[in-house]
Amino acid sequence: MNTKVYETIPARRVAFLGLGVMGGPMAGHLARAGHQVTVYNRTAAKADEWVAQHGGRAAATPREAARGADFVFACVGNDDDLRSVVLGADGALAGMAAGAVFVDHTTASAEVARELHAEAAARGLHFIDAPVSGGQAGAVNGVLTVMCGGDIAPFEAMRPVALAYSRAITLLGDSGAGQLAKMVNQICIAGLVQGLAEAIAFGQKAGLDMKAVLDVIGKGAAQSWQMDNRGKTMVDDQFNFGFAVDWMRKDLGLVLDEARRNGARLPVTALVDQFYADVQTQGGGRWDTSSLIRRLS
Repeated sequence: MNTKVYETIPARRVAFLGLGVMGGPMAGHLARAGHQVTVYNRTAAKADEWVAQHGGRAAATPREAARGADFVFACVGNDDDLRSVVLGADGALAGMAAGAVFVDHTTASAEVARELHAEAAARGLHFIDAPVSGGQAGAVNGVLTVMCGGDIAPFEAMRPVALAYSRAITLLGDSGAGQLAKMVNQICIAGLVQGLAEAIAFGQKAGLDMKAVLDVIGKGAAQSWQMDNRGKTMVDDQFNFGFAVDWMRKDLGLVLDEARRNGARLPVTALVDQFYADVQTQGGGRWDTSSLIRRLS
């Protein structure tokens, strides 16, 4: 049941490109908030299913979806997927009217964000890189955290619209800053999950009731979102939800590429990335990221 309370703002014409586990619910919140939504998905049947559930209309190309839209939102897989829906004769920029804003929720590189920001500006358009944190549950419940890079005027214009599926939207700097902030987020998560996995595995070897232990230490300095939301499911060996290992490896690849460019030293992140590679070889590519503990059992 949807319990999201939406801000009362004028209805806008919007497009949403990419209706996966994140994009589909996000676009749904835009429709429920009263906006006129046109959707595009590479697999057209998924777009038709979305329209059957939420209304609005489906478009055959990103360009068609973007035509007449005040804001074009996207949430696709990677840099190449993003370029494929933004650029070219059938890309969104080709259909957008002057002054319209493209908001990219893909977790992608800071480099592609800057590239597309420059391309949009050359056409009299705006581009905001706006990766999200909160996972599938955050998208479904409309409580995502959005980290943005770009220019302040288009950011302020899109913010009240994007609050349909978010609880916090922050401009962190120029183009690319949102993607860099998402990388910081993933670095933090990688280290936390590995530490939690080792702690639980240690406690189990020591014969402790780890659910009881987590209840105790979760009230102290060891507390984290990962402990609160994934600790007990790790004890139960349950990994069929949340953010997949394959996606985390893609994100950590972006992190490590950026670190090579800027000279940051990330020894723990690089090590955990290899641990996730081990999980993939165990057949766990679609397991939740908390499945790191499987390596230790």
